[in-house]
Amino acid sequence: MKRSILTTVSILLAACAAAQPRFETQVTTHLFGERDGKHLMLDRYTSPQTEGIRPCMIFVFGGGFTSGERNAEIYIPYYEFLAGHGIDVVAIDYRLGLENIDPEKATNIRGMISTMKNAVDMAVDDLYLATSYVLEHAEHWQIDPRRIIISGSSAGAITVLQAENVLCNSLPAAAVLPAGFRYAGVIACAGAIFSTDGKPHWDKAPAPIMFFHGDADSNVPYKKASLMGIGYYGPQIITRQLDKLGSPYYFYSAQCVDHSLAVTPLEDKLDLILQFIRDYIDQGRRLRIRTDVEKIDCKGCKTHFSIRDYLSTNYAPQQ
Repeated sequence: MKRSILTTVSILLAACAAAQPRFETQVTTHLFGERDGKHLMLDRYTSPQTEGIRPCMIFVFGGGFTSGERNAEIYIPYYEFLAGHGIDVVAIDYRLGLENIDPEKATNIRGMISTMKNAVDMAVDDLYLATSYVLEHAEHWQIDPRRIIISGSSAGAITVLQAENVLCNSLPAAAVLPAGFRYAGVIACAGAIFSTDGKPHWDKAPAPIMFFHGDADSNVPYKKASLMGIGYYGPQIITRQLDKLGSPYYFYSAQCVDHSLAVTPLEDKLDLILQFIRDYIDQGRRLRIRTDVEKIDCKGCKTHFSIRDYLSTNYAPQQ
């Protein structure tokens, strides 16, 4: 995502995080795999006060598949909050498929399609590899393999939604996971699903999904950004499909809000996220909840974007 956007958000979140209570956590770092010569690491956050078998959240950072870090300061309060409430957190590395993209060529729509698909596929593969590692260590770490949740911000949110879709469709990439494995839930802050065949298809109904998204997001589509059925499909499209499937979800939809919802829920919606986990995952409640936040004085807010708009916002050269 554009550096100016991320820098502003980072400063705001750092200031807010400083005012938040900090939970006592223990952090250990592990090598979970190697791909393309890159060592993939994960940080495991636990609370010394927590005992017994517990759920685990695997988190995927954001950054437009060009940048980002699993231990970025803006995410730490999220990890500590969940760990402090008895939910282990595993923050992972993944390969950045657009890390060396040429900004001058980034607005070439056709040329970006295969490049973007490859970046998403790589991230999903690395998430599955991390999931396999967690499952291998679940008994030793006292993690309940039936309560593994995936969560992400921006590119990370795209990754977790894509991973759940691939798993539900039993595509070859998911074969690295144990037979019958399912994620317990998905939490996506400004995410979408990349499809090369129109609206996402679901062979099986997905796990409960929590979406945070603003309809003025020019980085990741709230609705869709596609060319001849190839592109990104956001939560407005996905939740309509989930309605037809009878699948549980929570959609926090904000009018005239931009890409800031990729990160702000991890600071100011922590109680809402925890309640989602308690209701949908711990208690297995099958709910469909939509919270529509309407900005009364919103005038002239742009909510319709072309594919070129999204590419320009994310990858065009800085002026």
